[in-house]
Amino acid sequence: MLPRGPGFSNGHPPRPRRGRTRGLRDSYRGLLQQQQQQDWPSARPCTEFDKAYFHAYSHVGVHEEMIKDDVRTGTYKAAIMRYQNLIEGKVVLDVGCGTGILAIFCALAGAKRVYAVDASEIALQANEIVKDNNLSDKVIVMLGRVEDVNIEENVDVIISEWMGYMLLYETMLPSIIFARDKWLKPGGLILPSHATLYMAPVTHTARYSESIDFWRDVYGIKMSAMLPLAKQSAFEEPCIETITGENVLTWPLMQVMEVDCYTIKVQELESITANYRFSSMLNAPLHGFAFWFDVEFNGPAISPSNNHLQFPSGSPSSDQHSQNSSQSKKRVKSDETIVLSTAPEDAPTHWQQTLLYLYEPIELKQDQIIEGSVTLTQSMENPRFLNIHLAYSSGGRSFVKESVMR
Repeated sequence: MLPRGPGFSNGHPPRPRRGRTRGLRDSYRGLLQQQQQQDWPSARPCTEFDKAYFHAYSHVGVHEEMIKDDVRTGTYKAAIMRYQNLIEGKVVLDVGCGTGILAIFCALAGAKRVYAVDASEIALQANEIVKDNNLSDKVIVMLGRVEDVNIEENVDVIISEWMGYMLLYETMLPSIIFARDKWLKPGGLILPSHATLYMAPVTHTARYSESIDFWRDVYGIKMSAMLPLAKQSAFEEPCIETITGENVLTWPLMQVMEVDCYTIKVQELESITANYRFSSMLNAPLHGFAFWFDVEFNGPAISPSNNHLQFPSGSPSSDQHSQNSSQSKKRVKSDETIVLSTAPEDAPTHWQQTLLYLYEPIELKQDQIIEGSVTLTQSMENPRFLNIHLAYSSGGRSFVKESVMR
């Protein structure tokens, strides 16, 4: 997950040129020829936005932050060991391998062969790391998009850390779907296997005061004229922050979407709409809505499901790409299920939570209803960006907020 920080203005990756090796170009031409003869999924063209995105992942700070996220890295390692019996002696594909740490975990778990694929130049360092750990006989590092590389055998396992802010930001999941449809053997293992995106109304007086109320009195000088600009600057785009369970105004939560990585189709990710209805537990100002996700590491499905992208019961048909969801707590998971959670009440991760702040808070009374809908769509400007349409009503007033996660 690409962080926002020094060198990344508002999360925008830099856009220098990124070249390809001659070998990769030859592999790509060969792949195109083979695609004419086989029923393989078609690949989306690699755009200049994609090249900038991949280049950003060559920055060492990105990988340092991800690896130092003990919740993330430790959970993946635990999942690999949990399914060691399905990895040992098998062929594994690591999509977006970065430094190769997950590929190496799989090799140490006994994998016969691991294809570690990354379109960023970090793959060059990954290859050296593999050599330094005497695993060149098991781990094959490939520089290029997974849609472009040539792997001449099917795989038993696909592993990837594909999740972005708000789960879908960066749009990496379609690459996992492509790899699954092209190379995964029937009954193969995908790690992680399932994902759930949640949302909840939040109150965050300290944050609002820090960014907005500050301008009402600056060293005794009235600067309220700055308020409209301050609100736009602070809250126009989604904010990546860490909150706690104390900021959440309602319980139970609402599931915006659930994804089954064994069956989900790319078309189902293009637009997702969820209707919501919350009741405030407190007398407090509504400052916005928070989004977070968790992923599960479950074994292969015994039989295929028609519910690729799953919504809670009571939703309209999937043809409408919408949901009329009853809120629910997190799905009950057995003690055997390994879960990576980014929820406010759990240990913090580098994903934090995604906050969509309102320009004007709404004063809520206990049990007051907040209802509306949220729609997530891929940006026409850049498919890796996420358009957010939030409609919300409470106390007889209705509002709409449009935002883009860039």
